[in-house]
Amino acid sequence: MFCIHSFSFMESSVLLVMSFDRFVAICHPLRYLVIINDQRVVRAGLIVIFRGPVALVPIVLLLKAFPYCGPRVLSHSFCLHQEVIHLACTDTTFNNLYGLTVVVFTVMLDLVLIALSYGVILHTVARLASQEEQHRAFQTCTSHLCAVLVFFVPMVGLSLVHRFGKHAPPAVHLLMANIYLFVPPMLNPIIYSIKTKEIRLAISKLLGLRKASAES
Repeated sequence: MFCIHSFSFMESSVLLVMSFDRFVAICHPLRYLVIINDQRVVRAGLIVIFRGPVALVPIVLLLKAFPYCGPRVLSHSFCLHQEVIHLACTDTTFNNLYGLTVVVFTVMLDLVLIALSYGVILHTVARLASQEEQHRAFQTCTSHLCAVLVFFVPMVGLSLVHRFGKHAPPAVHLLMANIYLFVPPMLNPIIYSIKTKEIRLAISKLLGLRKASAES
């Protein structure tokens, strides 16, 4: 549980840092090298690495200290904190409140800041004179926007199923958990590399060869 949630917080932080990078590149291009300097990059990297694990240490220590009773069966394919906490045979109010606070000030805050940054980016792009400049600006954000959707949509879906789908079949919980766990890391390499010209040519060549072999 610690590793899965830590990496989720790290990915959310990375997406936030990337949105800030896109914001500076589009809205303040002449000051980009001044704002995004080596020192700030190192600080951002350290925050990305340590923010999630540091916030999760108290949750894991409390879960380890709790007594558990009854059947220890989970409906997800990994230890989701919201589900594990219900198996404890003691008062878990602090854990619930602390977990909610961590989510609000990490993932939810990141999502709000990403949305705000893209709101400013869209406003800036709309003021550009030529359509070519607008198209170029949108192209720089396409892969990042896709990565944001691929990460946050399964997370929201998993949270909704866990909150409102208590009577749903176990297969639904397993499916949403596996989508949240496996789909983003499977799609991220494709999203970030599809804009590379060499990779696009290789994919087109591969598809062309398959099409030719199928026709023959």
